[in-house]
Amino acid sequence: MRTTFFSKKTESASLLLGDAVYTVLDTELTGLDMKKDSIVSIGAVRMKGTRIDIGNSFYRLIHPAGRMDHKNILIHGITPSEVEEEPVVDAVLDDLSAFCGNSVIVGHFVSLDINFINRELKRTGRAKLKNAAVDTCKIYEWIKSSEGAFSRHYSARQDELDLFSLAREYNITFNEGHNALGDAFITAQLFQRFLYALPGLGVNSIRDLLKTGKA
Repeated sequence: MRTTFFSKKTESASLLLGDAVYTVLDTELTGLDMKKDSIVSIGAVRMKGTRIDIGNSFYRLIHPAGRMDHKNILIHGITPSEVEEEPVVDAVLDDLSAFCGNSVIVGHFVSLDINFINRELKRTGRAKLKNAAVDTCKIYEWIKSSEGAFSRHYSARQDELDLFSLAREYNITFNEGHNALGDAFITAQLFQRFLYALPGLGVNSIRDLLKTGKA
């Protein structure tokens, strides 16, 4: 299969879904407050069309700038002692930007991840990520609203749209314990299912994909 990295220029939006390269991204955070919280890990996996390139992944633990909250430790399972000797985020940003390259960024509620990463890139004087980006949650909602006789009545509760609920719906197996790379791999499998379904709903190009689930 021919695969092509996504140019940040608008004209490359004509790429077919199966010809594009994707970076499926996830972060773990000390919290959700952009003003005070920090990244504690970043995970990403490459996809070439519908193929998940398991051997081409990115994972870094990060020493956070702020205090780690007990509630979030229970979610991501990363303790202060685990990241005490890890590099600060500044030291991993160049590697992350290089890994993303010009690919299409994919993630579940990925705007949050991108906003935190871009905050750090801006703070350190680096170029922000300007990649095309799509949200698997938005794509899921679009698919559900486009399918079936009762599609116009579709409405999901927010607690039904988390990554693990959708993974169960699509029979994707996962461990209850998770990290950023594991979550990125689950998201990649979810996105893979969407890539197989979308052409049947008239979504064939990156331009079409951005209309259904732009982050």
